[in-house]
Amino acid sequence: MKYTIHKPAFLNDINRDNISGGLMTGMLGIIGPPVMVIEAANAGMFSHEQTITWFYGVHFFGALLGMIMSIYYRMPIVGAHSLTGVAFLVTVTPHFTFEELVGSYIITALIIMAFGMSGIFKKVMSWIPREIIAAMLAGIISSYVFGLIPATVDMPIIGITAIVAFFIFRKWDLRIPPMLAGVFTAVIMYFVLNNFDFSALGTTPVMPTFTAPEFSISAIISVTLPLTLLILSNDATPAIGALESNGYKVPINSILTFSGIASLGATIFGGQSANVGGMMTTIASDHASGEKSTRYVASVISSIVMLIFAIFAWALVPLMFDLPASLMSILTGFVLIGVFASTLRRSFSNPKYTMSVIFTFIIAASGVTYFYISAPIWAMLIGTLVAKFIED
Repeated sequence: MKYTIHKPAFLNDINRDNISGGLMTGMLGIIGPPVMVIEAANAGMFSHEQTITWFYGVHFFGALLGMIMSIYYRMPIVGAHSLTGVAFLVTVTPHFTFEELVGSYIITALIIMAFGMSGIFKKVMSWIPREIIAAMLAGIISSYVFGLIPATVDMPIIGITAIVAFFIFRKWDLRIPPMLAGVFTAVIMYFVLNNFDFSALGTTPVMPTFTAPEFSISAIISVTLPLTLLILSNDATPAIGALESNGYKVPINSILTFSGIASLGATIFGGQSANVGGMMTTIASDHASGEKSTRYVASVISSIVMLIFAIFAWALVPLMFDLPASLMSILTGFVLIGVFASTLRRSFSNPKYTMSVIFTFIIAASGVTYFYISAPIWAMLIGTLVAKFIED
């Protein structure tokens, strides 16, 4: 009697396209957000252990979320953590303790989970014009995108070469996203032009540590509300939209519920979220990642890449801290320039909200904190009031 050994379905579904899509998505997850996490950690003066633990929490649980959901539903649901959320956190980490931030993250995770379990996500998001949320986000990240130019003046060869690469890849629509092309070019040029001391690599493993939360009303108001809105509007909404536009029957409530559960896991180690990734799911679900039935493999591969990064964060993060500020500004600018462009387009997509969008943008970009309430909250509040009671 002959026995035939059958490969698992997952192995049969692996192909060049979904491997490429998965590696691309994974690289986006480990190059883009970490730059912003380091910015936020520096702004908040977090300890080395707190920063490493933060990296571990968001990447480990984000990878776990993506791996489980993509295999279970056989669709490219990519788990990550919110890039726009981290960009926002840079503005508030100096004003709260690490423990207070963790407390606000826990409330954020519970709200997202509640949205998924109750099914009221679409109703709540309809109360605030999307143009206002987009303008708030554009204001938050504007300073980081604008920082690309002075950083290029400081490092002209690296900056100009990276900008040229960005436009080349954008012009000819090559497989590598223009943002990643700019990032890779800047990093490669830096190491070609400089004798970088790789002794900065971490040599002593740092074990993730539990952070006991503190619940502060001011932190919950200033951090939880905008962070929740950013995750739902700039991660969950684009991810769900990308999946639906590619013909998938999307389990919306499950995605939000499990994003909340995974985020709770991330908060144990000081991470702000572990949720479905908007930009990453968009890449993995695209036709470039192969046949529709096998694109879930791209999410699994992406999750493996991020899992490896999480495990070795103790070695890699110290190296990233040793990179010069101008290079980090260039990388940050490229990471966020695509998001900035899309949010500006969305902000001004409805002409009747022009003035409310402008006020939202300039208030969010100002970075002011008044009555312990941060600029993004004031921007969203004032912008929504102008939109609803003056421009509607």
